[in-house]
Amino acid sequence: MENQENIFEKIQAILGNVNVNFSILEHQVDVRDQMEYFDFSRNLRRDFDPEFVLNREQELYDDEVALESRRELLVSLASIDKPEAYRIIERFVKVAPNELKDWAILSLQESRLLLESKLLEENQVFISTGLGGLRGKLRYFIALFSESNSNFSDIQRNLIKGEFDYIFPKFQAEVEKVDFFANYATIVALIPLNIPVKDPIKSAIDECNNLGNFIKQGFLITNVKILTSIEIESLVNNTPPEDLLLKE
Repeated sequence: MENQENIFEKIQAILGNVNVNFSILEHQVDVRDQMEYFDFSRNLRRDFDPEFVLNREQELYDDEVALESRRELLVSLASIDKPEAYRIIERFVKVAPNELKDWAILSLQESRLLLESKLLEENQVFISTGLGGLRGKLRYFIALFSESNSNFSDIQRNLIKGEFDYIFPKFQAEVEKVDFFANYATIVALIPLNIPVKDPIKSAIDECNNLGNFIKQGFLITNVKILTSIEIESLVNNTPPEDLLLKE
């Protein structure tokens, strides 16, 4: 990321500092699928009969109905500001097949926001990333690199786990997973919207390096997807894949 501003402040600045409620997509949904869904939703004709759409629930479960038609039905349901529409989508999400699962999750989120905006009479902002989030925090994938370009020792691995587990809660952040590979470590973590993303990472790296200076200061971070080893090497070599957004 290019600067130390937190995401919360950026969004408020874009919206003119009006009071809004933030809703984070918790599930991990491919960014390309999200873009396809919202493009479809934006271009959908809204001059349909809501009651007619509400009576088509069984079509969602019918494999003989074309995939495109069921997708359109989900988006249409998400645009109806009635609790019945939300309940229909909610029921379907639990059993949706793989080809409709992400679409159903996104339509459920859109339906929830529509209802909340109507009932609470407040502005709602939907934040979605490829890795999702939880409890008002966004999920990030982080890669740290060995200063010596060799494997982290057992002591260094324990230090990384211990220091990140100790430092992150000070920023109300959470470490979900730590893995080690040839000459780098990967971390999946949740970081609050109102915390500059780099701060807990830099702080934890500094604490580790106070005990041996074994982690490079530069690191990779993305909220788009869990990176493969090939993608990490590509980013390190300054040839990033098109679907990655953040690089330190």
